[in-house]
Amino acid sequence: MSSPIKFKIEKHQPSTLARAGVISTPHGDIETPAFVTVGTKGTVKGLKPEDLFDVVGSQVALANTYHLFLQPGDDLVKEAGGLHKFSNWDKPTITDSGGFQVFSLGAAFGKGVTKFAKGEAVEENAGLNVYSKELATQHGKLCVIDEEGVTFTSHIDGSMHRFTPERSIDIQHNIGADIIIAFDECTSPTADKEYQKEAMDRTHRWAKRSIMAHKHNYEALKKQGIYGVIQGGRWLDLRQDSARTLSSMDFDGFGIGGSFSKDDLGESLRVVNEILPEDKPRHLLGIGEPEDILAGVLNGCDTFDCVAPTRIGRTGTIYADTGRVNEYGLPIIEKLNLNNAKFTRDFSPLDGGDSPMNVYTRAYVQHLFKAKEMLGPHLASIHNLWTIVNYTKKVREFVLTN
Repeated sequence: MSSPIKFKIEKHQPSTLARAGVISTPHGDIETPAFVTVGTKGTVKGLKPEDLFDVVGSQVALANTYHLFLQPGDDLVKEAGGLHKFSNWDKPTITDSGGFQVFSLGAAFGKGVTKFAKGEAVEENAGLNVYSKELATQHGKLCVIDEEGVTFTSHIDGSMHRFTPERSIDIQHNIGADIIIAFDECTSPTADKEYQKEAMDRTHRWAKRSIMAHKHNYEALKKQGIYGVIQGGRWLDLRQDSARTLSSMDFDGFGIGGSFSKDDLGESLRVVNEILPEDKPRHLLGIGEPEDILAGVLNGCDTFDCVAPTRIGRTGTIYADTGRVNEYGLPIIEKLNLNNAKFTRDFSPLDGGDSPMNVYTRAYVQHLFKAKEMLGPHLASIHNLWTIVNYTKKVREFVLTN
């Protein structure tokens, strides 16, 4: 059976691994490079779908398998007609596997560790916030990983649950996104090479089981494509092994997951994308600041997702086009914390670009945050998403014209 996900490359940039293309899905096309807006629980916090697609111009949204499983439940989403109908998202959609929650609730929980290592990545143990004292005593974390899958407690009510590759795929079938992702283990940047290899090998075994689970559902196979996930942490040889192993499997595309050194991001992506099949899309999971998107595109990635635009927007920080450009002629984006006193009487637009939110001044939006008005996070989130989505579109134009 032919895949419901097609990828056509329109232009290769001869001097780099960058390419511009189109991913075709049952709910429309995605022109790449593209930023994938994160709507964790079937909603981008504080935004209506009309804001997301008509104002921001987002082509595709990603929802979280773990969170929708816990609330409202994947069976309910299926009963509602799937994610597109349930959330009024009449655009291409992606669900992740829940694998990142293995990372965030397991090795990294309570330690201040992110997907980017800083130097040698020293863990900061902030203490655990678990519901089960017995579980904390036995394991010291909210989830337990074994060969078959992951046992974890809900962050909502402390109830115990179990994810296996087969269960993750079944949940994603119920949710009904156009692109689903094989179950994987995302490790902490602080994990040593021995554990990174152990987790990577387990991810490869889970990838085979995920494909088999997907192929056993004939109806889902007609409507949903599946991506495998490259792992290997900060070790280039492990990343290359992972790319070779997953390239041999029948995936419709690939996610590049796990932890990176920010300084080595480009090199880590390059060695992987030189191996992955040229004719299949590549998604960089959970990373999407402007400089990261550019590095990702130049080193062969097609799509990106990140919670940062709305997460920082909700607390008063905005992306701002400085009016300056980098060596590629692309805008240099900085961050401004509008809560700072210097913006109290700043009656200039939010930034120097073309954001539709530039009808509002920095002083006004600061006022909204200080007054704790809901409109503040709403406007800042729209602005930040518009900025990052349209920055990525400019990167696409750069690839097409160079």
